[in-house]
Amino acid sequence: MNWSENAWKSIENIYNDITAMPFIYELSDGTLNKKKFQFYITQDSLYLEHFGRTLALIGSKVHDIDDALAYMRFAENAIVVENALHESYFKEFEIFEKGIPEPVCHHYLHFLKSTAAFEPVEVAMAATLPCFWIYKEIGDYILNLEQTAENPYKSWIDTYAGEDFAVVVKSAIEICDKAAENTTSEIRDRMYKAFVTASFLEYQFWQAAYDLKTW
Repeated sequence: MNWSENAWKSIENIYNDITAMPFIYELSDGTLNKKKFQFYITQDSLYLEHFGRTLALIGSKVHDIDDALAYMRFAENAIVVENALHESYFKEFEIFEKGIPEPVCHHYLHFLKSTAAFEPVEVAMAATLPCFWIYKEIGDYILNLEQTAENPYKSWIDTYAGEDFAVVVKSAIEICDKAAENTTSEIRDRMYKAFVTASFLEYQFWQAAYDLKTW
């Protein structure tokens, strides 16, 4: 198995816990409480702004020019394209301000930004990969569930289950595999640990929205 296959195997329990979350189930059938989705979108909007900056920082450190450009495009996508989706939700769900990063969002952002700043670039790549990969898998998972025709969260589901996003995720996985192959075993181990930590933070991010967890 290559690095990504082993990495995904190491978070199977976390991913299974995510698919079993009330937040995911209720999102899929359109019954998720409006206040919980509002909380989620505001936190995710704040997250994506800093996630995009983290990806740009990674791009600036990558030696391979094609991979560097890929991360710059990932950054643009996070900041521009996905924020546009959130802005449409801000209007639809009557959200008037983003507020501040609440505890889990704040912790997740600190983890990503400090990893990108102080760890080898390969470790930073691994830390950002779950945000791509888990969202793609969850988008596909929800799409395969029985859904109501009038699901108010349909555009969110379609974004992460779409082919355009699948292409981005495939590219991010391939770049991480290449980086892992060309580095040391010690750094590969650190890549695994960063991947697992970020995956658990993805779980906590959704749980915090469901619990409306604030400071």
